[in-house]
Amino acid sequence: MTPDAPGPLVRSERRGRTLLLTIDHPPVNVLSKEVLDALSDRLDEAEADPEVHVVVLASAAETAFAAGANIREMAPMDPTAARAHGARGQAITVKLERLPLPVIAAVHGVCLGGGCEVALACDFIVASEDALFGQPEIGLGVIPGWGGTRRLPRRIGVARARRWILTGRPVVATEALRDGLVERVVPRGELLSSALALAAELAAKPPVALAAAKYALLRSIDPGRDEGLAYELDLWARLFGTNGQKEGMRAFLEKRPPPESSRRGWEAASAGFPWGRGGRRPGGGKRKKSRASGRT
Repeated sequence: MTPDAPGPLVRSERRGRTLLLTIDHPPVNVLSKEVLDALSDRLDEAEADPEVHVVVLASAAETAFAAGANIREMAPMDPTAARAHGARGQAITVKLERLPLPVIAAVHGVCLGGGCEVALACDFIVASEDALFGQPEIGLGVIPGWGGTRRLPRRIGVARARRWILTGRPVVATEALRDGLVERVVPRGELLSSALALAAELAAKPPVALAAAKYALLRSIDPGRDEGLAYELDLWARLFGTNGQKEGMRAFLEKRPPPESSRRGWEAASAGFPWGRGGRRPGGGKRKKSRASGRT
């Protein structure tokens, strides 16, 4: 590697029986395809190394854990391309969730959108006082597509998750702690040491028992996860090409407020969605018209 050549997008460092993975994609760790692929490779290496008992996921960026997916990359996508992109993001969160090792996210600064969904897939989140969480996708005309609609309500409850996702507003670390997302909040200077201390505590436990406990909890918390993730991905991909998505992402890239929303053309735009013609309800059945009104 030449002196001016960039380093790895996800750095790997052993700290005893803990593997510290550090996302390093300046300036704010946008989760591009390349970053996701690098993280996937590092997680495979962690699982294959019998000396690794715990993984800590951290950030090298000064102001962010991860600012989310690459909006410029996503803005021109049609539903087919969006589905492939969403599947890649979901694959990372599923890999984190199914890794037979405890995973701790050490979060500082901005942790929004896909970054928040990556943290959600970890077993523990330790946050610094300046951490800012959120699922702001609604302002872009889409929804969380990497598992956020599935994991967030199971982590913090339906009412709080509804507030996070439907308003899109950011949540400070202390509120995330109260909501139950975060394990603990510490000063910025103590973030990594706090996460590594928790990792050392976990690494002292029998590794097979830890894996069994993690999998039993996952099954207990969300036995229908795979079906739910597929349903989320379908809705997320369908939103690409709608006016809300096109205008919302264009406004974001142009650094201006999104235009005022409208329900004009609602029926045509809703075709194929669960509430629209030909759409399927969450349980799998097709939308039916009532006898009295001809509506659902």
